[in-house]
Amino acid sequence: MRKSFLVPTFLVMLAWTLPVKAQDETPKAELYVGYDYARVSSGDSYNFNGGSGQLTYNVRSWLGIVGDFGGYYTNNGVRAGIISYMFGPRITLRRRGRLTPFAQVLFGGARSIDNSPMNVFAMTAGGGVDFKISEHFTVRPVQAEYFLTKFTDGAINRQNNFRYSAGIVFRFGAR
Repeated sequence: MRKSFLVPTFLVMLAWTLPVKAQDETPKAELYVGYDYARVSSGDSYNFNGGSGQLTYNVRSWLGIVGDFGGYYTNNGVRAGIISYMFGPRITLRRRGRLTPFAQVLFGGARSIDNSPMNVFAMTAGGGVDFKISEHFTVRPVQAEYFLTKFTDGAINRQNNFRYSAGIVFRFGAR
């Protein structure tokens, strides 16, 4: 009687764990689109609003390569805009469940789009969390980052900024 009980129990457990594993597979690529708020400090501080997109290729379940492109604009005391383009690694903590936290460091450039356009060094360091809705769709309620730019401002030529993002992520393929 004992053997006859073990075989069906094993088959039920196997059938249960296979779909769970399939749900937690790492996507091959992810496309993020969302809203961005940037607090830009250049002597005075300004609130910039805009959006960004990210394309991530997941090399491993925990390591991805990110390309980030964003645009921000303010009409708060001054009329100014910034376009950013950065690339770098992302470390993701993938585990069972709906929440997927990550951390990333991106390096690249930023371009001002005011009267005197210039390209300068830019970088971000921070992280966020994705909330899984389905196999191919997640919501990113928060991504918060230190956002460094090196625009010539007549003082220290370094802006220590903050960037907050929220949006949606589309997931493609499986690794």
